[in-house]
Amino acid sequence: MKVALGADHGGYHLKNNIKDFIIKLGHEVIDVGCDCSDSVDYPDYAIPVCEKVLNGDADKGILICGTGIGMSIAANKYPGIRCALVHDTFSAKATREHNDTNVLAMGERVIGPGLAIDIVKIWIETEFSNEERHVNRINKMNTIEKEATIHP
Repeated sequence: MKVALGADHGGYHLKNNIKDFIIKLGHEVIDVGCDCSDSVDYPDYAIPVCEKVLNGDADKGILICGTGIGMSIAANKYPGIRCALVHDTFSAKATREHNDTNVLAMGERVIGPGLAIDIVKIWIETEFSNEERHVNRINKMNTIEKEATIHP
């Protein structure tokens, strides 16, 4: 599996821990940065991760910032991206089984590296259930993406 990985300055250290862990699991990592703790803008790293997932260069994406909130908001602007902000193992499993998420967001200032690694392992290894009720819900979200318009 190929995993695109991106972080801003607030997630830089956790990104490096997760990168090493994903490689130890035997997966390939596409690291889009950032590579420093200097202030940068999270959308600049959410964009290439989402594009790599959407164009098939990566199977999944992981985004990390200080809280995970900004990254998840930026990622979910892309039609076809289902990004979940996760800070516990139950949600990591549920968001894959029920929502077929293709991008995971986490906050370095919210969780430590041990929990983050547990979340990543569960999220990567959990398959979508393909249960009819979950497929129907995802199809409804896809319809919203296609039909949503701005109302004055």
